[in-house]
Amino acid sequence: MEDKITIIEGPTPIFEPVQDGWALGLNETRQFSFTALTRLRTFNGPALVERCYRRWSQHQPITLVYRDETGLEATVPILAARSVETDDGHMLLLWLHVERDDMELEIGSDDDPADDDLDILE
Repeated sequence: MEDKITIIEGPTPIFEPVQDGWALGLNETRQFSFTALTRLRTFNGPALVERCYRRWSQHQPITLVYRDETGLEATVPILAARSVETDDGHMLLLWLHVERDDMELEIGSDDDPADDDLDILE
């Protein structure tokens, strides 16, 4: 189906809270939720981004379907998408509308600010 992107294998995606001003503006709703970013390896990132653009150009939603940590199917709306090519293949960046209950934040005093820079080639 064209109305969803499904993760068919791999672990539950990691939802990272977004602090960029432009991305925060994507999530203007009355619900208490977050805009989150997830990074997914994929075979053909540009085709998945094109699928998102086709839905949005028709003013239709598109969702990410994945298995949560308990193994149940879960969905979240996709707000924005970008494909990046790396040495290891395509990486799909998805900005999502995540309900507060779906997000887990870890805050610790031993966090190193240098760890905030993501190296997607690890």
